[in-house]
Amino acid sequence: MQKKQHIAVIGAGIIGLCNAKSLTDAGFLVTLFDEHGIAEKCSKGNAGHFATEQVFPLAQASLLPKLPSMLLNPKGALRIDWLYLFKALPWFTRFLINMSKSKFSAHTKALSQLNEASLPAYKNLLGEENFEKLIHVDGSLLSFEHEDFKLAASMAESFRANGVAVKHIKGDEVFELEPSLSRNIKQALYFTEVGHSADPYDLCQAIYKMSKSQGLEFKKGKVTHIIPNKNGVMIELASGAKHQFSKVVVSTGAWSKPLAKQLGFKVPIDTERGYHAMIDNPTSLQRPVASADRQFIITPMKHGLRLAGTVEFAGLEATENMTRATKLLDHAKALVNGIEKQTVKATWMGHRPSLPDSLPVLNTAPNNKNIVFAFGHQHLGLTQAAITAQIVSQLCLGEKTSIDLTPYRIDRF
Repeated sequence: MQKKQHIAVIGAGIIGLCNAKSLTDAGFLVTLFDEHGIAEKCSKGNAGHFATEQVFPLAQASLLPKLPSMLLNPKGALRIDWLYLFKALPWFTRFLINMSKSKFSAHTKALSQLNEASLPAYKNLLGEENFEKLIHVDGSLLSFEHEDFKLAASMAESFRANGVAVKHIKGDEVFELEPSLSRNIKQALYFTEVGHSADPYDLCQAIYKMSKSQGLEFKKGKVTHIIPNKNGVMIELASGAKHQFSKVVVSTGAWSKPLAKQLGFKVPIDTERGYHAMIDNPTSLQRPVASADRQFIITPMKHGLRLAGTVEFAGLEATENMTRATKLLDHAKALVNGIEKQTVKATWMGHRPSLPDSLPVLNTAPNNKNIVFAFGHQHLGLTQAAITAQIVSQLCLGEKTSIDLTPYRIDRF
């Protein structure tokens, strides 16, 4: 009998956890490594929104005229730490280049093919019963506090043209769907096939427990070196311990740059720091509600309402700026009735791993099929984790992948 291949998955966020689950399902022996623990970084406190509607890359020309007001507004969605700006300039330069019409169109297509397959991939990964228990497919709303109905209708048409199921609803239609919303909201786009998690950390823990029951081994430690050899790949930990594997999957999110660099790839990844604030939930909200005007999202969760969003460029090491989280409460009070007396009971910050073209790195190393990269999913890590895992398993099995991976290759930069 042929000996099972042993695969190392580095990174125990939602991407790494789904990779580990898919690989154990495929019959591999899998060891998962993370220096912090299971889902202790960006996957712990995200918005819980399976944002399959977000098919447009962040690099879009329409963003440019909005940037000054976004940066000058103390409650705005974007903040750049000016001490970090010089270091981030190469990323922003590439971001601007990716605003060209041809790149925008190509990247929209690349995001669409991942997002379209995302929820079916979760159903396959979790099984139907666990999927129904852990993921609520009740849709989501993108709300507007103005009556420019032509603008919202045009946006809806753009989404539909890219395969997104959406309804443009106005006035009382909004409040029939979500009675707790404020009359400040004049219209909304209702994305009917979107899902959310009542607790993304619980989701991660559930996936880990499923994998552990199938033989997944977890080792807490920081992987510092990946060393290809004739037997596959050796990894070395900060402790000095070395482990030999047949293959390795790099799913280290915003911390992926050093490992990619030592393997010969210069990847322009940076982190968009995102924040959330938790408040009690006295409302009847059934689904995530995002604000087109205020650029944040409210998700009903097991332990309250999660107010999430904002983008902050300050790197991996800067101190958390929790005023970014607490300021979200004022925005929420303008959109939801019944929370006027609520106060923030918890805050959180996580590092989104973002590349300037809004696409992840997802493929084998061009020079070594025993090394698989799966990182850089920006705002869509939760959304795209299961389809990423499906593809990672196909790569490790030597099968043809279900989608063309050319747009996500690591040597595209």
